[in-house]
Amino acid sequence: MKIHILASALLMVCLSGNVLAHAKPAQNLARSEKFIQVQGTQFIIGSQAHHFLGTNLWYGINLGSRGPGGDQPRLLRELDRLQALGVTNLRVVAASEGPNAAPFRMQPSLQTSPGVFDEQLLHGLDFLLVEMQKRDMHAIMCLGNFWQWSGGFAQYVSWADGTSIPYPEQFGWTTFENYSASFYVNDKAKSMYNRAVDLIVSRVNTISGVSYSSDPTIMAWELANEPRGQNQPDAYLKWVSDTAARIKQLDTNHLVTTGSEGLTASQDNTQTRPELVHALQNIDYLTFHIWIQNFGWYDPHIPATYEKATKQALEYVEQHISMAERLGKPAVFEEFGIARDGGDFNVTATTSVRDQYYQTMFEASLQAATKGRPLNGMNFWAWAGEGRPVNAGGLWQIGTPFIGDPPHEPQGWYSVYDQDSSTTDIIKHYARQMNSL
Repeated sequence: MKIHILASALLMVCLSGNVLAHAKPAQNLARSEKFIQVQGTQFIIGSQAHHFLGTNLWYGINLGSRGPGGDQPRLLRELDRLQALGVTNLRVVAASEGPNAAPFRMQPSLQTSPGVFDEQLLHGLDFLLVEMQKRDMHAIMCLGNFWQWSGGFAQYVSWADGTSIPYPEQFGWTTFENYSASFYVNDKAKSMYNRAVDLIVSRVNTISGVSYSSDPTIMAWELANEPRGQNQPDAYLKWVSDTAARIKQLDTNHLVTTGSEGLTASQDNTQTRPELVHALQNIDYLTFHIWIQNFGWYDPHIPATYEKATKQALEYVEQHISMAERLGKPAVFEEFGIARDGGDFNVTATTSVRDQYYQTMFEASLQAATKGRPLNGMNFWAWAGEGRPVNAGGLWQIGTPFIGDPPHEPQGWYSVYDQDSSTTDIIKHYARQMNSL
């Protein structure tokens, strides 16, 4: 079943409050005592400081669906496993764009064509939030994507202009990135994105009856996964400002952030402008990601590259903590990962380097948090749980299990499986310490 929403009608309803008319209010406590809020450079719930160790479970919306690709029993098992590890925060995809026949992306998509949304996937998001609430978890809700693996900006541009997406696998990364960044100057594409934002932020959960805007399970709305200014840096900055303000108008309870990688390995090319965008009034906290292999610092086939790459990674973390201190806002280290030993994609490959790297990143984050510095949370990339790649090192195909690696990347690259006991022991150890701060 699909539903069609007209942007103008939806926004009128949202702003009039009619969407919330039959929603149940969030239970108990005053607003300040149930939602995650910002106090200076720290997160708080009520009067208590809030720190977390989380993961990326981007495919949770799809597992929660009752339709094709859904697997609610598996989702419950994954949430139980994560709860047992002490993981309290999940960064999830809250919007994906089709069509479902398109390559290199998670499928089925939430928005299969402009303004047409798959109700079974919206119900999947409802189900995910309800089950997370039962386990005292919080969600970072990602509303878009600079990259192709959930449709994202490039799909909106393609719909708006009738042009074909120049996928990086065929046309190279620079061509694709510039195409994706043209979103910021494409009013029709931005209007389509805004329509989806209005729908999701103003949704009433069909299971609990609680409006998303009143649900303390949600920690924050994230504008997009890794938005880059690229060749449109000023338009990008304006888009961040405008979109954050739009969300704040719809929802006064939740935090808003960017989903930015931070400085990246090539600031002149990516134009992420992290200090500028996170200084904006309606952006509540800073985000950053680090990818030592993708940045070209580490080669898993050359072990000697690891030591220098780790040093660079720690410097990168410090740069962003210092940036958050200058901004007077909290920070979340929301993506990092590393390949299995020797770059082997097979489930049976060992994880000694990964374990060492995770311990180093977790320890640096914990030490910063313990000292009261702005680093309040971290989300490793990414949880695969019981999922296994059908073709290790190949791309995801419809009908195969979702794991931690997005469909456009080699399956088994950064995934953490439930059987990776040495890695999960490290996760559990640091989760316990972060949760106790």
